[in-house]
Amino acid sequence: MDLNSKRSYKINQYKKYQEALPNHSSTFSVNYKAPRVPLPVFEPWNVMGKMESGLGTFSKFTPSKATRYQLPGEYPWPDRIFHLDRCAAFHRYPVANGKELIVVNIHNSAYDSGGTLKKQQMDYLKSKFQKEYEAGNYLVIGGDWNQRPSTAKASSFGGAEISDPTGFVVPSDYFKEWHWVYDEDMPTNRALKDPYTKGKSRINLIDFFLVSPNLFIKSVDGINMDFKYSDHQAVKINVGFVPDEIIIGEDVNE
Repeated sequence: MDLNSKRSYKINQYKKYQEALPNHSSTFSVNYKAPRVPLPVFEPWNVMGKMESGLGTFSKFTPSKATRYQLPGEYPWPDRIFHLDRCAAFHRYPVANGKELIVVNIHNSAYDSGGTLKKQQMDYLKSKFQKEYEAGNYLVIGGDWNQRPSTAKASSFGGAEISDPTGFVVPSDYFKEWHWVYDEDMPTNRALKDPYTKGKSRINLIDFFLVSPNLFIKSVDGINMDFKYSDHQAVKINVGFVPDEIIIGEDVNE
């Protein structure tokens, strides 16, 4: 969400969400801050301009700690000036058994032609996730991975639209025992080159969740709005603890 960007008419979207969700705690992790992005180069009247954006996270519970981790890797100069500083926001919630529920908001690299940055970031995240899981904590990781899970077919979504068969895929051996959670019948992203045309525009599935084995999945639902408001679409999941009687800490109003 943007704080002060030309593309969103300098509306402070984070503040708007805070006003709409008054009984929620919130955090913001900046991942894009540039005084002027001169793209597209050959359309100076239509450049992206000033960018100030990041990951907003809202919760009915107050995290005991929230930390922004910079993901490794960067584009060569001068491209790095105009690209996002990819990050992961870790939110820790105490659980009644003395462990922690860790909810992670991520946004991995895109426009990475060789996949080098994606591999660096995925290796970095895997090490962090594994360490937390081995400590007995519970993890829910969600966001825009800019790749699709290996268990999801590029031609899913009921075959009604054209998907992207050449997109990057999460390695099949990446957390094999964990839960990859997505709505296989709904695309979550569309190409931006041209206006969206249902049945013709390139679509794919790159927004989803990774959930640790000590949690179980109750439900997953994609919210299909035919990309009316964004080039992405939301995915909603409901998870439970194993065993199910474990509870999280106090909510934000108590």
